[in-house]
Amino acid sequence: MTGSLRTSDGATIASDGSGAAPGGAGPDAGFDAVLLAGGRASRVDGVDKTAFTSGDATLLDRAVEASAGARTLVVVGLREGRVPPAGALLTREQPAWSGPVTALAAGLDVVARPAPWTLVLACDLPRAPEAVRALLGDGGRHDGAGKHGARERRDGVLAVDSGGRRQPLLGLYRTGAVRARLEALRAEDSLVGLSLRRLLDGLDLLEVPVPDELSADVDTVADADRLGVVRHESHPTG
Repeated sequence: MTGSLRTSDGATIASDGSGAAPGGAGPDAGFDAVLLAGGRASRVDGVDKTAFTSGDATLLDRAVEASAGARTLVVVGLREGRVPPAGALLTREQPAWSGPVTALAAGLDVVARPAPWTLVLACDLPRAPEAVRALLGDGGRHDGAGKHGARERRDGVLAVDSGGRRQPLLGLYRTGAVRARLEALRAEDSLVGLSLRRLLDGLDLLEVPVPDELSADVDTVADADRLGVVRHESHPTG
């Protein structure tokens, strides 16, 4: 049975009682995962998109599956009443609804011993596991090596769609580089309302084409219907 406890820094950790890390990773795993589960979801009438289902799993489940092997799994902005993934740290951005940069910062802030790399995923990707494998190549290695050999010398990789548009919430980033950018932005002003494009400015990122059918997310009701995602409207905005 899944329970939870609060850590000294204010985060909550879900536990299944086994003490196992997400995906069975050991202490030497090379990446953490930050899953962004918040947002107003105004274009789907404010309901919880992470509870929508694709096949036999919720979109949150798909994101957790895509993060298998993470040393630390963080879920940011999970709605009240949802059962958290076993072993995950739970936190939320402050103030609420203040944007993806504050959410990512909140997720990174609760990781006591950061891994060299951080996988950043939105929780509205119906095919998240396949999308991550396509992003990373070589069976989905998260350690900076793999088919994109230059990755280990850069600040990360992120997906681009067929139109060349960056998908920053489908990316693997060098943790230190992202933390340094956050600190620089905090020194300038508040993180509230900043775009991910602003955060990633100045980072040396490898853009990896990922097929649209894998990288497509659920922004609207029409997206859900087109992607075969079943909407569940019993989770109001929390």
